[in-house]
Amino acid sequence: MSSLSATPSVRGQNTGLIILISCVATIGGLLFGYDSGAVNGTQPGLKGAFALDDAGLGFTVGSLLIGCFIGAFFAGTLADRMGRRNVMRLAAVLFLIGALIQGLAHSQGIFVMARILGGMAVGAASVLSPAYISEVVPASIRGRMTTAQQIMIITGLTLAFLVNYYLAAAAGSSTQAFWGGIEAWRWMYLMQAVPAAVFLVTLFFIPESPRYLVSKARLEEANEVLTRLLGPAEASTKMAEIQASFSMDHRPRLSDILTPRGGRGFLGIRAIVWAGLLLAVFQQLVGINVIFYYGSTLWQLAGFTENDSLLINIGSGAVSIAACFVTIALIDRIGRKPLLLIGSAGMAITLFVMVYAFSQGTLDAAGTLSLSQQMGVVAVIAANLYVIFFNVSWGPVMWVMLGEMFPNQIRGSALAVCGFAQWFANYLIAQSFPLMASGLGLAISYTFYGACAVISFFLVRRFIHETKGKELEQMQG
Repeated sequence: MSSLSATPSVRGQNTGLIILISCVATIGGLLFGYDSGAVNGTQPGLKGAFALDDAGLGFTVGSLLIGCFIGAFFAGTLADRMGRRNVMRLAAVLFLIGALIQGLAHSQGIFVMARILGGMAVGAASVLSPAYISEVVPASIRGRMTTAQQIMIITGLTLAFLVNYYLAAAAGSSTQAFWGGIEAWRWMYLMQAVPAAVFLVTLFFIPESPRYLVSKARLEEANEVLTRLLGPAEASTKMAEIQASFSMDHRPRLSDILTPRGGRGFLGIRAIVWAGLLLAVFQQLVGINVIFYYGSTLWQLAGFTENDSLLINIGSGAVSIAACFVTIALIDRIGRKPLLLIGSAGMAITLFVMVYAFSQGTLDAAGTLSLSQQMGVVAVIAANLYVIFFNVSWGPVMWVMLGEMFPNQIRGSALAVCGFAQWFANYLIAQSFPLMASGLGLAISYTFYGACAVISFFLVRRFIHETKGKELEQMQG
C-alpha cells in the first residue's frame, strides 16, 4: 500500500506524514463547507429553472440536510465494516456525482435526489474525517490536527461565497449564461467537482486507520501503519494497547451504544453516548447555522442592503477562520472542556446583546425590521463576536471530542447516533428559523438561541469530562 511520504522526526514520530494524512482527511471538511454554502447564490436560478414557490425552494434547498443525517448515521456503522478510508472514498464519489448532477439537472426531482446524495457525503465526511484523524494522530497533537477540520469547513463555506460572487459578477447575474452556455448558478454546483476529485484521488495515498485494522484482526497491516506513523519502538507498545482495548471475539455493532449489564446509563443508553449527544445537539441549538445558512436574509431583515449583507457574510467567514487558529493554539494546552465553557458564556452574552439590538428596531408596513445605524453596528459587532466565540469553542471542539471521546469498541456506533442527532438538529434549526423570524421576530428567536447557550454552559460543567492528552485506548464508556 503506497502513501504520502515524509521524514520521520527525531523521536521516531513521523510528524510530516501525520500532518499530510490529516490534510487529506480534512478535504472532506472543505467539501462539507462548500456544499453547505454553495446554495446561497443559486436560489434565483433554482426558482426560475424549476418554477418553485417559496415552500418548494425551501424543500429543495433543505433536502441537503436530509441526506446529511442519513449519511452521518450510516457512515459510522459502515466504517466499522468497510473501513474509515473506504467510506471516505465512497463519500468522495457521492460528492463528485452530486455536484455534477446538481449542476446539470433539468428537473426538480433529479436535482433533489442529487442534493440528497451530496448531503449523504457531507454527513459521512463530517463524522469520519475527525474520527479518522483521531485514530491516526498521537494524543499530544490530536486536538490541533482535528481542529483543522473546522478551519476547512469554514474555508469551504467562504470559498463558496467567493465563487458564487465571482460567477454571478462575471456572468452579469446568477441566472445568465456563462461558460459553455450553462447558467452561472449551475456552475456554482459544478465547481465543487474539482475538490471532490482531488479528495477521491488523494484518499488512495493514505493508510487505513490502525484501530480499524486491529478490530478486523489485520494485525500485520496495523503494525506496518503504526511503524510508519510512530516509529518501530512506539509502534509495538501502541499495538498492544489497541489490542487490549478490543474484545476480539466481538464485532462492533450499533447495539454497542446500549448500557452493558451492570453499567450506568439513561433509557438504556451509555452515559458517554448521552454526553456525545449533548455536544452534537447543543452545537446546533445555539443557532450558528442561522448565521451561515441565512446570513444574507438575516442582515437584510435587520436593515442592511443585499450587497452589505454579502460582505458581512464573507467577513464572518474570515473571522471564523482566524478564530479557529486560536483554538489550534489552545486546545492541547488548556483542554477541551475549558474552551467549551468559555464559548458557552461568550455566545450567551453576545446573543443577548443581539436580542437587545433587534428589540430596538421598528417594523415597516411589510413587517421588515429596521434598525438605527447605531443598533445596526451593535448587531454586526455582537454577531461577529458570537461567531468568534463559537469557532474558538463549540465549532471545532465538538468535532474533536466526537472523534476521540468514545472507546475503540463503540466509536463507529456512537458516531452513527451522534452524527445523526447533530444533523437532524441542524435540519430543525434551519427549517424553523424562517418561521420563527417572521412569526415571532428576531428578538424572540435569538432569545431562544441565547437560552440554549446558557443551558449548554451548565450541561458541559456537569456532564463533559476532559479528554486532553488521553490516548484513545484510555477512553472509558
